[in-house]
Amino acid sequence: MVTTERAIPPLTADERTTLESWLDFQRATLARKVAGLTDEQARDAAAPPSTLSLLGLVQHMGEVERQWFRRVLQSETAPPLYGPDAGGEARSAEDLGDADAGLAVAPDASLAEAVAVWREEIARARAAYAPLSLNAVGTVRGQEVSLRWIFLHMIEEYARHNGHADLLRERTDGETGY
Repeated sequence: MVTTERAIPPLTADERTTLESWLDFQRATLARKVAGLTDEQARDAAAPPSTLSLLGLVQHMGEVERQWFRRVLQSETAPPLYGPDAGGEARSAEDLGDADAGLAVAPDASLAEAVAVWREEIARARAAYAPLSLNAVGTVRGQEVSLRWIFLHMIEEYARHNGHADLLRERTDGETGY
């Protein structure tokens, strides 16, 4: 079962604590949006004609965590997690691949597995950025990008997709506003 605890970010904190707390808050929000769903519910594209699903969002955010914290920040090459190239040739930060990576859901995909993979990517991300300053840089498309920028981008990415998740969850089973 996914934990649904979500700490409100501190109202007065230093920049690093604020950024990490908001990112963790957004991560926890997505976990809450998918908690208690069956695989069938999580796979449901609840707002036709869009094919977006809650399971697809979890998969996508696993890919996004991998992209920004492993490929960009650590210059690691890592294969895609989902889709036709999953587990295949490793990609670097220079090959950003598909911006919609992970959103398509295989018929046999399970929410529990996607959440486990996503949580593993989060754990690896935390380990990667823990010893670094906000001024540490990675490289994307031949340009340096700071950890500070990556944190802000990730908060934005989660916030946008959590809005999608809120609508999808409400269409799936009526749950709202948490």
